[in-house]
Amino acid sequence: MNNTCAVILAAGKGSRMRAEINKQFLKLKEKPILYYTLKSFCESEYIDNIVLVVAKNEKDYCSKNVINEYNINKIKAIVEGGSTRQESVLNGLRAAKGCDIVLIHDGARPFVQNSIIENGIKYAKTYGASACGVNSKDTIKLRDSNGFSTGTLDRNILFCVQTPQCFRYDVILKCHERAVLEDIQATDDTMIVERFNHKVYLYDGSYNNIKITTPEDLIIGEKILDSM
Repeated sequence: MNNTCAVILAAGKGSRMRAEINKQFLKLKEKPILYYTLKSFCESEYIDNIVLVVAKNEKDYCSKNVINEYNINKIKAIVEGGSTRQESVLNGLRAAKGCDIVLIHDGARPFVQNSIIENGIKYAKTYGASACGVNSKDTIKLRDSNGFSTGTLDRNILFCVQTPQCFRYDVILKCHERAVLEDIQATDDTMIVERFNHKVYLYDGSYNNIKITTPEDLIIGEKILDSM
């Protein structure tokens, strides 16, 4: 039986939130955003364990105010994040040693559905790499450095990628380690594996699977909670 691990990234500062604390610890309906994220993976029968990546100075706070406060189980390790998202992911991957399939997910994306987790694992087993997302609702323009439009992209082939992004463990770990050796920078894990010639299967996520990034997202998040 395959062992499946979720690496939850909660080390980012979230400057766009304009808050005094890490956005993952802001409250939605009186509970931290990170609580809802962890709850989704804890309650999923497809997830065996969780590696949580947090900022160095927030490990104790997270343990006390989220993990212990809400009896979060399945935690395999709590590890320190790096100076970039890419470094944080690699730290998390190394702590997930022993798993067959790994899901990399944003801690500030609290409304992931169990069906999205299930499908991501299924497609990662089949193709080696998968990521959920949604079709773009908006027309996307290209803009030059002076602020003028230089063209319009075909909305029918655009895909807004979300997390979780799911991989065979050996594939994603090797790609991240090669990226370090070759000084390749990426803001997304699918970019890492694609750089080394691995295809990524894209499957349907949900428009509710939002990342809480700005103060306005907190309002939207409360509405989503009300509807769930």
